[in-house]
Amino acid sequence: MNVPQIRLQSTSAALSIRTTPGRMDIEQPPAEMDIQQPQAKMEIERTPSKLTIDQTEARADMDLKSVRRRIEDYSQQGYEDWLAGLARVAQDGDELMMIENSGGAIAAQAKRNSENPMYDFNIGWIPSAGSVKISYYPGSVKVNIEPQKVVNHSRPQKPDIQYTQAQVDVSLKRYADLQIDFANLKHVGINYEQEI
Repeated sequence: MNVPQIRLQSTSAALSIRTTPGRMDIEQPPAEMDIQQPQAKMEIERTPSKLTIDQTEARADMDLKSVRRRIEDYSQQGYEDWLAGLARVAQDGDELMMIENSGGAIAAQAKRNSENPMYDFNIGWIPSAGSVKISYYPGSVKVNIEPQKVVNHSRPQKPDIQYTQAQVDVSLKRYADLQIDFANLKHVGINYEQEI
């Protein structure tokens, strides 16, 4: 028995895709550097300190006097002794002048002139405390600084960019195809039969 058949054979279409990748080249030239730093202006004003040590009195306490100091001391001592002697002689003369009052003026003067004087002395320090005089004047320092600005003449360089775009090529590699075949196909009509 021949069964009528319709045969379909299809072939799908095929695409062809070719891609070329993109490329980017970047080159960065170095910047041109021109930087200058002027030196800061600095002024320093200094007043030196002063230390004064006067040990004249300490040396005098140890009997290390200069010739001028000895002459001054001896002249002063001589003047004071002269005044004391003058006062003593005037007092003795006044006592002798008034001999009628008590009558023992000569004996009192003889006794007074024959005795050693009493000296008042306690503990002493050589040199005496406070005989060295120290004075100090501190110095000063004034610093004036004037900073200078940086002189910058640097120039940046633009980057060199080379860019190639990506490409995509799309093409039809194979067309779609549909084939139809008939087998055992008949058209039967009234008193009529035809094979297709």
